[in-house]
Amino acid sequence: MLLIGLQIYASHNHFLGPLESLWADYTGTPKSVTVPWAGLGLALIGLNWRRRFIAVGAAAAIDVVYQLVRTLGGGPLALGNGPVIVLTAIVLIANFGWEGKDKRNALHAAALGILLTLSSKVAEVWLVITMQAGPQVLDEHVVLVDRALGNPSWVMGQVLETLGPVVEFILHWVYIELPVGAMIVTIWQLRNVVGTGQWPGHYLVRTFLVIGLVGPLFYVIFPVVGPIFAYGADGHAFALGNYWPNVVPPIDLSPGAIPFGSIAPRNCMPSLHTAWALSIFIHSRRDSDGSPAPAWLRWGGAFWLIATLSATLGFGYHYGADLVVGAVLCLTIESALRDPERGWDRARFQLVAGGAALVAVLLLGYRYLSLEIAQNPVPAGVMILGLLAGYGIAFYRTWFATAPVPVAVGTAAHA
Repeated sequence: MLLIGLQIYASHNHFLGPLESLWADYTGTPKSVTVPWAGLGLALIGLNWRRRFIAVGAAAAIDVVYQLVRTLGGGPLALGNGPVIVLTAIVLIANFGWEGKDKRNALHAAALGILLTLSSKVAEVWLVITMQAGPQVLDEHVVLVDRALGNPSWVMGQVLETLGPVVEFILHWVYIELPVGAMIVTIWQLRNVVGTGQWPGHYLVRTFLVIGLVGPLFYVIFPVVGPIFAYGADGHAFALGNYWPNVVPPIDLSPGAIPFGSIAPRNCMPSLHTAWALSIFIHSRRDSDGSPAPAWLRWGGAFWLIATLSATLGFGYHYGADLVVGAVLCLTIESALRDPERGWDRARFQLVAGGAALVAVLLLGYRYLSLEIAQNPVPAGVMILGLLAGYGIAFYRTWFATAPVPVAVGTAAHA
């Protein structure tokens, strides 16, 4: 129903809807290469190795055929049809042709791939909705708050200019290929489900999807376009000046909402890239049974987080204030979902309630105290970062300071 409603809204407003975009994945030119292949990658978790090889081979062959047809017709290079078709085939074959553990594992894993694919279609429409729902943006407030944080977007923008195109290419790839990092961690967490038939109670995809469900709601509550648009050349006639990344804008003593055209979605506050990258980092620390993850996964998770934070700031997509709220949002959602066998004890309730309250306090402070924050940068900056650090410490002490009591992997398999 959600997809149908969004499609009707998109058609009425003359832009590509989720069902049209999904149809293009089957019959036309996919909008993304990564999402369809990441979705298939998640579905492969529920198959044995023989079926995995067959599925990947079939998807690659279909992609080649589709691309040959596109090339002959003068179309662009765009892979992604194969994995969507094969993912659909897995659902149909498993549902009507397999039994028992094979069927359950295949459908469970395929559902993850389908959810990832459909969530990307919903996100595409929602970004357009944010522009229509927020004709005015609050960047003047957020840039003042960033003064108390040391203007990190301006600093990182200059750093990336100094480091050159190779570093920029790597960071840009990490930024746009976030589903790849999530898929790698998830595959590790769920690597044993085919053999055991049991699924852990909590894994990365659950956090990833809830962040994607809750986070975008804030885009219409607190519309922000980011430094590169509000204070840079990409904002064109709507920009307040060509400041980013070399010149910090002067303090505006009367900040307010400014009109901004439909050249950029209002998807900055909070930074969901920060929330998603932090969730990858958190889930790369331990295995599903509580034992430490292998070093390559822990270092990979740390790299993905650092690279994503550097990209969000260094490319001018976000203010530092966005990252703070994104981090708190991630820890709050993770606290609500983590270790479901533990139940809603006092510690979990306090963390979730405290995180929700902290997000509200930060947003209200950004909106109504931005000038005071800019005029008192040291105490305000210490307070903002101190609140984030304090909440992070509480999260760590609750979930990581002591090893969790081992539980059967399948304890919450049907939760």
